[in-house]
Amino acid sequence: MRVPTVSALLLLTLSVGLGRAPTVEGKTLAKWPAPPPWNELAPGLSLGTFDGGLPTKAGDGKVRVLRVDPARFELVLLNASDDPELGNRTVGDWVETEGLLAAINASMYQGDHSTSTAHMERAGHVNNPAWTKDNATLAFDPVGDAAPVTIIDGQCDDVDAERPRYRALIQSIRMLRCDGANVWAKQDKQWSHAAIGVDTQGRLLMIHARSPWSTHTFISILKRLPIGLARLQYAEGGPEASLSVKAGGVRLDLFGSYETGFFESDDNDRPWPIPNVVGIRARD
Repeated sequence: MRVPTVSALLLLTLSVGLGRAPTVEGKTLAKWPAPPPWNELAPGLSLGTFDGGLPTKAGDGKVRVLRVDPARFELVLLNASDDPELGNRTVGDWVETEGLLAAINASMYQGDHSTSTAHMERAGHVNNPAWTKDNATLAFDPVGDAAPVTIIDGQCDDVDAERPRYRALIQSIRMLRCDGANVWAKQDKQWSHAAIGVDTQGRLLMIHARSPWSTHTFISILKRLPIGLARLQYAEGGPEASLSVKAGGVRLDLFGSYETGFFESDDNDRPWPIPNVVGIRARD
């Protein structure tokens, strides 16, 4: 994977309403109705499908968000490096073989198609021991009374105090600063996205968009969606960006396509094998 260059269930109906509509990057958007249109797959597990509201080169322009209550669902980090004989699998295969309800890319990976680009570990296995300058770390499987899941901000939090409170740690590129600011520079390059967030109620958000936008624009879109986004880190881009859901009678396998300078079309027709996923299982 490059470092980093960096399809549905419920449509959101846009409500145009009176008065001036909000804008993103100078472009007028329709207003969102309230409450947001979440499709409950199980208590504590909901899927939302939202219109991105901005032009895109390809695809349906939708953003899909799986919202997970960590009090009801166990978060797991799974790595092909823990069992090399099995090798990389599509995210859907990870869901099937590991008995998951959903899974998403854990992070980008290096040229060996196994090792994460930054630190990654869980109880009993370290995929990459090295820490980088990246300012976001998804943390779960807590020790003691720590929150079930969080994204540690390398510039806002006491990292040395917070990291030891969790057994699962996935370092990646920060997309939102702790004050909500979009920290990704504007650029012309565009790609499909997978991202992992935490909302204001401490719930995990698994986020996917096949349609390509620049990452700066994608963050601006997510900030405006009615998902209560609090923190956000990058998981993957382009054809590798994947999200699979198998819950509540729904089977959804999402995968990316377009990526500037690598795969400049919407023609990808299958999920790509990936080495590391964050998945969820029902708690006993």
